[in-house]
Amino acid sequence: MILVTGATGFVGRQAVHALRARDLPVRSLARRPERASTLRSSGCEVVQGDMTDADSLRRATEGVDAIVHLVSIITGRPADFERIMIQGTRDLVAAAESAGVRRLVLVSALGTSEETRELVPYYGAKWEMEQAVQGSPIEHVIFRPSFVFGRGGVLPTFLRQVRWSPVTTVIGPGTQRLQPIWVEDVAAHLAAAVDEPAAADRTFDLVGPEAVTWDELYARIKAVLGKRRVTVHLPFGLVRIGAALTERLPGAPLTRDQLTMLADGDNVGDPSPVRKTFGLELVGLDEQIRRADRGA
Repeated sequence: MILVTGATGFVGRQAVHALRARDLPVRSLARRPERASTLRSSGCEVVQGDMTDADSLRRATEGVDAIVHLVSIITGRPADFERIMIQGTRDLVAAAESAGVRRLVLVSALGTSEETRELVPYYGAKWEMEQAVQGSPIEHVIFRPSFVFGRGGVLPTFLRQVRWSPVTTVIGPGTQRLQPIWVEDVAAHLAAAVDEPAAADRTFDLVGPEAVTWDELYARIKAVLGKRRVTVHLPFGLVRIGAALTERLPGAPLTRDQLTMLADGDNVGDPSPVRKTFGLELVGLDEQIRRADRGA
């Protein structure tokens, strides 16, 4: 039995699909199981639980062989990151140890390191999650994905901007690099990681096959969509003022912490270790854009 936390999320749904495609039994942790009908229809067992409820984590891990841990938040108060991501992961690890879980696969984030842990609460929480997993006797695999693109998430927003707006706005100088990976490729690696012997107790960058600057990304989107748009660069300081005014509103598009991470530098990694270990083909950037456009 494979337990998936965060199974109802953008990556989680694809991870469940990839695991079920391998005919593996899957149990998902859901705060509101009544809303997880899609997971049930795929043959997934759904159990009620929450990362802030240690008792529910102990129940969810009973009889589990491996865990794919995806629960995360990107915005919130420092106490929220502590409660949901840090303490929640510690409680999950403790429950897994008691249940005799063989392997724990953790999704962290590219850019997470001891040097960046104080930069924003998100990086700090991801770092502490990694430490909790690495400090356990349970066999582990840690992935640090770059931007994850798909038919949902942030890429369709970029496509709509290029398709409908006469001006393409890029935050900052547009020279920072990113290395987007397709969501189904992420899911395929998560599914493979539950039993790949060569991945045991290792941390991998999980990145796409191409690293591009933000300016190059928008140029690729324009080329795929057949659009000609003027590009305007917005200074980080100006955007930060706007984010300070709107970040606490429901559905705010951007926060100051996200701007800090974006301004910190390139979000790229080394794809060689994960390619050598898993040998999975990756979707190229232009095809990512085409697939997202077809799904928009």
